[in-house]
Amino acid sequence: MNKNFLWKLALIVAVLLACLYGIFGIPQSFSGQGLLAAITNRIHLGLDLRGGTHLILQVQVNDAVNIDSDNAVEILKEQLNKRKIAFADISKPDPQGSPDRVVLKGVPPDSRKDLLDIVSERLPEYDLGSGADNTFALSMKPQMLSDLKNKAVTQAIETIRNRIDSLGVSEPTIQEHGLGQYQILVQLPGVDDPGRVKDIMQSTAMLEIKQVFGQAYPSEQAALQANGGILPPDEILLPGHAAPGVPGGEQAWYLVSRVSAVRGKDLRDAQPSTDQNGQPNVHFTLTGEGGQRFYSFTSAHVGESLGVVLDNKVQEVANIKEAIRDTGEISGGSMSQQQAKDLSMILRSGALPAGIKYLEERTVGPSLGTDSIRAGVRAAVVGMLVVLIFMLIYYRAAGINADLALLLNLVILLGFMGYVGAVLTLPGIAGVILTVGMGVDSNVLIFERIREELRNGKTPPSAVDQGFSHAWITIVDTHVTTIVSAAILFLFGTGPVQGFAVTLTFGLLANLFTAVFVSRTIFDWILSRKQRGEALSI
Repeated sequence: MNKNFLWKLALIVAVLLACLYGIFGIPQSFSGQGLLAAITNRIHLGLDLRGGTHLILQVQVNDAVNIDSDNAVEILKEQLNKRKIAFADISKPDPQGSPDRVVLKGVPPDSRKDLLDIVSERLPEYDLGSGADNTFALSMKPQMLSDLKNKAVTQAIETIRNRIDSLGVSEPTIQEHGLGQYQILVQLPGVDDPGRVKDIMQSTAMLEIKQVFGQAYPSEQAALQANGGILPPDEILLPGHAAPGVPGGEQAWYLVSRVSAVRGKDLRDAQPSTDQNGQPNVHFTLTGEGGQRFYSFTSAHVGESLGVVLDNKVQEVANIKEAIRDTGEISGGSMSQQQAKDLSMILRSGALPAGIKYLEERTVGPSLGTDSIRAGVRAAVVGMLVVLIFMLIYYRAAGINADLALLLNLVILLGFMGYVGAVLTLPGIAGVILTVGMGVDSNVLIFERIREELRNGKTPPSAVDQGFSHAWITIVDTHVTTIVSAAILFLFGTGPVQGFAVTLTFGLLANLFTAVFVSRTIFDWILSRKQRGEALSI
């Protein structure tokens, strides 16, 4: 054996061992059960094989637009009052149909320039138009509106992914779905409590700390009557947990400030904890900027009340005894330990920018997944055996070469998947079978070319050399075009289609190595053991 052959053999053995480690890792035992458990830990199964939950959600992007336009209304009021510009009313005529449109009435004509300055300086994303009777309308610029909606979908995907990852779901699929429909595809393999997952994904968990005015009221009507039937413009009425001694059951109503002292974006961390009575609660920490703002607020309102508001519901009300800087607690009376964990996780992952609507929900049982695995593996094994037998019969001793290359191709493919954590789906198994077919095609191209060279009178070494040289261009061409097609499927397809594209791509890359490098090395070893002029069995 020459040195050139030895380093090729060493490379093949190294690749084989590395891929076997990618498939099995370090098994706990080498029994059948131990090896199966090792494969399962390294190669993850997709939703169609493992079972789980399939959801299609739609982001209610108008919610995000309404939040932005509500903020624009508050900025307008603040700036108009600051510049002492009179106005009759600021409102949104159609929050559902045109959530970005704000109408301003009663502004004097001589204040038009000041209004234009306010919009250009503080609300550059809006266009200002004028109408009859000193009426002005603000509408968000079309490009800004489109960007805001797309950003809401992107942020919703990231928030849902953070929440699902915190639950420990293995290999979830969370991605945009459909074309221009603001939809999200969520696939959760192995989920045994889809109801809890849906609740966690759907919760907006918007944390706010607001000033509380007066006492708790047993009903909304009682709160309105106590304030003359009209609420101050800077105050809103929110439901919440009833304080001790408040009649009417567990719910009460609170009058709170419209503007929040602290918002969810000021939150740095949230962890489940217990209060002084040993009851579960959530302990939160604010960012530096949020903590400074909270400190300024509490310093100016010592002796007054503040409320912790979650999803527009007052969770608890406390008296400000002294200035508070950057920590606080949320307790909900009957909050369970699991609810405290879920709430802290939702707060850490951030609030959804808009509500979500469930368009489709399917549950795949594990028994169906087991049947799919059994049928898919049986098809792959039968197909592989038929191919191996055909190669042995048709190409005789050279068929052993092809069979070894095909088996190594399969090992490399599974090893790749084990290393990168790719998910094996039912279409992925189809990709494995197709890879076997592509491997056979490559070997047939090479072997037929070698046969042609032998019929032309070439010696076996020359025929092998010419066969590989001439077939190489054709093999690369077919593989590259197929890989490009698989890349397009991966970019624009969903979970199962992507699984097919991944296994097909890995298999084709492995086939380039086995059909050309490994097969050629085996031929060189066979030729080195033959006498000059001895025929090649092919």
